[in-house]
Amino acid sequence: MRAQDLRPAIWIGHVALETDRLEESAQFMHTIGMRPVHKGSDVAIFELRGGTHLILIAKSEIVPADAPFDLMVEDLRATHQRFTSLGLAPSPIQVLPSIDHELFRVREPAGHLITFYSNHSSKNPV
Repeated sequence: MRAQDLRPAIWIGHVALETDRLEESAQFMHTIGMRPVHKGSDVAIFELRGGTHLILIAKSEIVPADAPFDLMVEDLRATHQRFTSLGLAPSPIQVLPSIDHELFRVREPAGHLITFYSNHSSKNPV
């Protein structure tokens, strides 16, 4: 008999980010730890924990801004150190006690600013 699946019934399937530097943005996502799934001339797809997919969409012109999503990592301080050693110039770590998170930001090659949060998943399966 199969054990009862205690994970939530839904999750984020896809998030998208437009880029005018597809090759560089794709390399960046791979470097920070995303799993490449598909690379085409106008789209690149990466898999994240939980099965979520990031879809990079090539556009000739974009307006760099805050990414329309944020990311969460298991060990924020180790990730910050790793990104620093890779020359990705993460912002200093900020502590946000009001939401029980720490965060830093990194600019990806097309200019979007991505926020990385510390993990605070529940003790339940996700």
